[in-house]
Amino acid sequence: MSKKVITREEWERKLKDVKISKKDMNKLVMNFLVTEGYVDAAEKFWIESGTEPDIDLATITDRMAVKKALQSGNVEDAIEKVNDLNPTILDTNPQLYFHLQQQRLIELIRSGNVEEALEFAQEELVPRGEENQNFLEELERTVALLAFDDVKNCPYGELLDVSQRLKTASELNAAILTSQSHEKDPKLPTLLKMLIWAQNQLDEKAVYPRINDITAAILEDPAV
Repeated sequence: MSKKVITREEWERKLKDVKISKKDMNKLVMNFLVTEGYVDAAEKFWIESGTEPDIDLATITDRMAVKKALQSGNVEDAIEKVNDLNPTILDTNPQLYFHLQQQRLIELIRSGNVEEALEFAQEELVPRGEENQNFLEELERTVALLAFDDVKNCPYGELLDVSQRLKTASELNAAILTSQSHEKDPKLPTLLKMLIWAQNQLDEKAVYPRINDITAAILEDPAV
């Protein structure tokens, strides 16, 4: 079955028929800046475009301070900051609190404090693991790091990667945003994923100018 061929002229005409207001585009940009924590850029964009953010920009600074503390490995400071921001966040999210405590354990192991790590795990994490099988499995993986001399190259060495800090920080950031009645993920990446999905679906039925490089957002003529 041959595919329908859509010329660039026809495709661009169809695109022009889609009306998107500047106001909606500005809201999309502001949503991204606020959600990702670019407070300075959000302030400038507010002034330049007149697009008011849907949350107090001061809360972004507080949220980014929490995220920065966690990304640098200072879990206790992050917990203290998030409790100052909203103490109910951790009280109502046991999984998040466990992951923060797990990250504290990882930082103790990273610094070589074996005895302190074991004591912390026994007092803070084992009781939670006994109540939740998933927590127990994560705890076992983390404590297993202590059984290896070269922890970075052991089967669970990825727990010591910076990516693990970023993962926990992202989870905490999402919880703070949710507590502020704000989306935990920016809308723009979701729309880009929808664009890729739509193009993949259309590829099965037609040949058309498509965007192959999302970062450049340039229509490329089809190979006919």
